Amino acid sequence: MSLVMAASLLGTSLTAAQAGAPQSLLPPNIVIILADDLGFCDLGCYGGEIRTPHLDALAAGGVRFTQFYNAGRCCPSRACLLTGLYPHQADVGWMTSGSLDRPGYRGELSREALTIPEVLRTASYSTYLCGKWHVTKDDWPQGPQPNWPRQRGFDRFYGTNKGGGGYFDPDPLVRDDRRITAASDSEYRPNHFYYTDAIAAQAARFVSEHAHQHEAKPFFLYVAFTAPHWPLQAPAAAIEKYQGQYDGGYEPIRRRRFERQKQLGILRTDAELSPAAGHWNEQPNKTWEARCMEVYAAQVEVMDAGVGRIVQALKGAHQFDRTLLLFLSDNGGCAEKMGRESQPNGPGTNAVPRRLTGDGRPIRNGKDVMPGPDDTFIAYGRNWANVSTTPFRLYKHWMHEGGIATPLIAHWPNGIPRHGELERQPAHLIDIMPTCVAVAAARYPRQSNGHAIAPLPGLSLLPAFRGKSLDRKAPIFWEHEGNRAIRIARWKLVAKGSDGPWELYDMNADRTELHNLAGRQPHRVKDMAAQWQQWARKNHVLPLNPFKIPQ
Repeated sequence: MSLVMAASLLGTSLTAAQAGAPQSLLPPNIVIILADDLGFCDLGCYGGEIRTPHLDALAAGGVRFTQFYNAGRCCPSRACLLTGLYPHQADVGWMTSGSLDRPGYRGELSREALTIPEVLRTASYSTYLCGKWHVTKDDWPQGPQPNWPRQRGFDRFYGTNKGGGGYFDPDPLVRDDRRITAASDSEYRPNHFYYTDAIAAQAARFVSEHAHQHEAKPFFLYVAFTAPHWPLQAPAAAIEKYQGQYDGGYEPIRRRRFERQKQLGILRTDAELSPAAGHWNEQPNKTWEARCMEVYAAQVEVMDAGVGRIVQALKGAHQFDRTLLLFLSDNGGCAEKMGRESQPNGPGTNAVPRRLTGDGRPIRNGKDVMPGPDDTFIAYGRNWANVSTTPFRLYKHWMHEGGIATPLIAHWPNGIPRHGELERQPAHLIDIMPTCVAVAAARYPRQSNGHAIAPLPGLSLLPAFRGKSLDRKAPIFWEHEGNRAIRIARWKLVAKGSDGPWELYDMNADRTELHNLAGRQPHRVKDMAAQWQQWARKNHVLPLNPFKIPQ
């Protein structure tokens, strides 16, 4: 969409909104739903056995991207999605919990970056957020709030500013700018609180309230679920549905997902499956290991039900057909060891962030504790993460496909003519902001509040929604903890760790990155590596891995 056309549509939409014109003259609503640590193939419509009927229905009525990418980790991906900039450009090159007094790694959204809601407000959008924020280090309610949701463009906020936490009593829980608890919240009092349900319920409420209070305005809704991020916690009834389903171990599930992906067309029929990370016959406690995946599956299914609740609210408000809905994940499957050994508060990757439940009971973990209840804090581990990332290598943190490939479902009855189709063009989180700007007919400014605003590196996905070429000229880039990659058309150059050698893959022929062509094509490696280095110097990436994270 040209800037002239966008400006023309913007003027029309603002006039329509101010005059209380019919909904048909307003720009579309936009709903972005982000899962947390969801693997590439966990959804049914991407090959998984977990029951996800609501997301599968959206896929059947819209488009599934087979080569959509995130930034490989929660904070960087959220900063990238919200701003349309690469994470380092937005000052969140690593996490919010650690920061450096230098560009790229301050752990706070930069003032040289605008968020989607900040931009869409200029096009008369109301803006709402439910769920996980995780792009500010000032995450406690009594602290400073310059980068909280309502200070970065959202009219309303219900959720948590921090990263991973419990599902039955998330802390600190925030409504707008005020700290609350599940027990003290006067606006949401279910018989049994579960955070995934609460996020969905509040999102549905925002949709309904907007229809009654602001019907002459479009809205932007960002729903950031914490599911299925650790800890493995879910309602007992949801877990029971999967009892026994994973007793056969990793390999049969992984193989079935792989074959299903080929049947669906997600993968080529001649695709290869990467080596398994672990073997079931080597597991000493198979009952516990199977239970981990049962709870994980329950978390995904409950999230899918939440998506269904949001869809129902859109239909009830007569907004479904005129709403662009995007669903995706912030990174690949998570191989972190959180709580898998009986060392509840020791150092390293096994440490858990809480000692006690909200009502004072000790947090339990380790292989003698069955995950699921509110007093447990356990992750599902590397071997199940390897299942979630089928057919790829590696996981969250790394820039191989297992770490950065995400499902993307795009659904918009009034704007996407394709139903149940696959879109194979590579795309990235940097493309979400340009897409929202184009859909809303908004203006992306060069300056804001005295700050020069970085230009957007991505592209609008509207052509892909309609089956046309994105005509991408620039490469796509990644870096996290020294892991790095560049994608140019069919070619991907990727390295593991700050000192790891570059690997070259033909992604058309070898999506699972099993056949390294670096030795055969040194000139291509040299050229792509030089382009990555130039990008890294320009965008505050270097020096690599300043936090010295071991690989």
